[in-house]
Amino acid sequence: MQNSMLLRCCHSMAILPSSSVISPPRPRWSLSPRRHVSIFTTSLTSFPFPSTSQTIARALSFFSNNSDNFSNSDPIDTYPSKQSPLKPGLYLVGTPIGNLEDITLRALRVLKSADVILSEDTRHSGKLLQHYCIKTPLLSYHKFNESQREQIVLKRLLDGEIVALISDAGTPGISDPGMELAKLCVDKSIPVIPVPGPSALVAALSASGLSTNEFTFVGFLPKHTGTRRERLIVSANEAATQVFFVPPHKLTQFLEDASSIFGDSRRCVIAREMTKIHEEFWRGTLGEAKQAFSAHKPKGEITLLIEGMTISKNETLTESQLENELRELISKGYSLSMAVKLVAAGTLMKRKAIYSLALEKFGKQIESDSDGN
Repeated sequence: MQNSMLLRCCHSMAILPSSSVISPPRPRWSLSPRRHVSIFTTSLTSFPFPSTSQTIARALSFFSNNSDNFSNSDPIDTYPSKQSPLKPGLYLVGTPIGNLEDITLRALRVLKSADVILSEDTRHSGKLLQHYCIKTPLLSYHKFNESQREQIVLKRLLDGEIVALISDAGTPGISDPGMELAKLCVDKSIPVIPVPGPSALVAALSASGLSTNEFTFVGFLPKHTGTRRERLIVSANEAATQVFFVPPHKLTQFLEDASSIFGDSRRCVIAREMTKIHEEFWRGTLGEAKQAFSAHKPKGEITLLIEGMTISKNETLTESQLENELRELISKGYSLSMAVKLVAAGTLMKRKAIYSLALEKFGKQIESDSDGN
């Protein structure tokens, strides 16, 4: 009885070094308030209390033996969110563009908590969900069934469900399915919540070495040759860095068109397979790129950046120079307003002044051409 009471009294001192000698406290079970009865017949050093080094060794052994439990724990549980439960709505969730580690804890929480995940390719996205042990059901949602799925998804959202939308890589709705659904939800006053994440656009731009003060994201060019060249002409006359998404099998054609419109000396950066094992940033001029990739056919998604046109602050064109540029563009089939827009992009002159000149010089010519047709 005395021994068990003794152990309870000394339990809190068990982590003290064995070399410590402590005067025993007055026991609460003294037989008489006037008579001190000591129950300590020896010093504390005689008890087998563990030393500090022994205590640390035992703790390290525990964590070592249970390391698998810690390493395989759910990252959402390891870093619990302090936010309140998710509210119903459409969540646009950014996912890795190559490296599975590039996903946020918030994205994992949303994907785990959603009622359904809309996915561009369920097989591709299934690998991501399997990697993070997420069991939320997937529903295919891509450009070929987007219009058919909209009403089904809208009904689920109106019923108060949490719907997450992901693309194969990056942020949904940016050159990927999702834009129309987001617009529809906004029109119906359904919350649209962005969950920021990886972006090929921002990743390539930040590491390009080109100006990031101002840039234009063009994305994928139109398939029609005339429309594609027209868009390149607009980009060639802008001072901002131009950013394109280019399929690998169309890179050669893109470089041919771009070098003829931007000029061979314009600098460019070709970012390929970003965040993956074979990540590559090729830097040089459009002329050098055309030569380098004429024989070498790259693989993987490509983000291509072209530096903006350098415009001197004192650069102004004479009336004859303006007239020549307008005439050349109109002869190529551009409308008067488009010709004015393109010329104005390459000079500091006001578009209104250029438009007045264009009407004066070519207004009657365009009217007569229209009458003839």
